Amino acid sequence: MKAGIVGLPNVGKSTLFNCLSNAKAQSANFPFCTIEPNIGVVNVPDPRINKLEELVKPERVQMATVDIVDIAGLVKGASKGEGLGNQFLGNIRECNAIIHVLRCFDNDNIVHVDGNVNPIRDKETIDIELQLKDLETIEKRLEKVKRAAKTGNKEAQTEEALLNRIREALLQAKSARTIVPQSNDEEVLMEGFQLITAKPVLYVCNVDESSAVNGNKYVDQVRELVKDEDAEVIILSVGAEADITELESYEERQVFLEDMGLTEPGASVLIRAAYKLLKQQTYFTAGVKEVRAWTIPIGATAPQAAGVIHTDFEKGFIRAEVISYEDYVQYGSESKAKEAGKFKVEGKEYIVKDGDVMHFRFNV
Repeated sequence: MKAGIVGLPNVGKSTLFNCLSNAKAQSANFPFCTIEPNIGVVNVPDPRINKLEELVKPERVQMATVDIVDIAGLVKGASKGEGLGNQFLGNIRECNAIIHVLRCFDNDNIVHVDGNVNPIRDKETIDIELQLKDLETIEKRLEKVKRAAKTGNKEAQTEEALLNRIREALLQAKSARTIVPQSNDEEVLMEGFQLITAKPVLYVCNVDESSAVNGNKYVDQVRELVKDEDAEVIILSVGAEADITELESYEERQVFLEDMGLTEPGASVLIRAAYKLLKQQTYFTAGVKEVRAWTIPIGATAPQAAGVIHTDFEKGFIRAEVISYEDYVQYGSESKAKEAGKFKVEGKEYIVKDGDVMHFRFNV
C-alpha cells in the first residue's frame, strides 16, 4: 500500500519526503526536480511498541511501515501531457492514497510556478487535471458499455448508470470520491475503474515556522474549501521539520519542538494519518526474540492477519491467541494477563482489533 505525495512544483514535496523517509531525494528551487518517483519505506510512529519493548525487553523491535512515494510536480495541461503530465498521472495511479501538499507560506526567495501564493488556485489546478484525466477514462468506458446496455444486459446497465453519475460529477468539477456506491456491485465496479480522483486524500498545508501550531490565513482558506470533502487537513512547517531531522540527539529535537510549541514532529502526525488514510491497522507479536508491529487492512480476519507473517500460517490456521494491548500493559506480561483471564482463544471468523497482541497456532 502506497501513499503518493503530490502538488505543484516547488511546494515542498521533496523536502517533506526527505523528512519522512530520511532518504535524500534531490530538492532544489526549480520545477521537475523529482523526475523518477522516489519511494521511501517509512516507520509508523507508535508509542505502543515502545511500551511493549519496555515490558518484554526483546532482542529486536520491528515497527510497522508505510510506503511514501514522492511524485514529480504537476502543472496545468498535465492531463494532455504538459510538463511531466503522463508520467505524473501514471505514478499517481499506482498509489492507493494521495497526500496533497499545498503551499501556505510567503517567501520571495522560493519561486511559485504561477507567480504568487494561492493554495485555493493551486488545489484547483491539480484537481482539474486529475478530473480531466478521469473524465477521459470514464468516457472511453462509457463508449464500450453503452452497446451492451442497449441489448438489455443488466450488469452493463448498472455500470452505465454509475459511469453517468461519475461523469456528471466530474463535469461539475467534483472528484469521483464524492460519488457514493449504492450497492456492492457498484462498489466493485468503482474499484475496477481505478480512477485517480476516487483515491482518498489528505491535505498538507506547508506553512512557515511561526504558523506551525495554529496555521494562518491560507490554512483557514483550505479548511473552508475542503470542509465537505471528508478529508483531513494537517499543518506542517516542512522547512522546520527538515531542520529537526538534521539534529543529532533526541534531546535537541525535543528542545526545538518545544520552542515551536509542538509536542512531536509534524512528520509523525502525517505518517500516522497516511497509515489511517490507507485503511491500515496494527497488531503485535511480542516475545523475547522480537516485538513486532504487523500491518493489516482494517477488518482483516485472524487467518488473514496470520498470513501477513507467512502464507503457511493462513493456510494451516487453527486458532489465534489474543490479548488486547490495554490488558497486556495493565497486567505487565502475557502470563499475568492470562492469570487475570484476559487471554482469549479466537477462531477463523475473528476480526482483528487494532493493538491486539497475538500468537497463532497452525498446522501445515
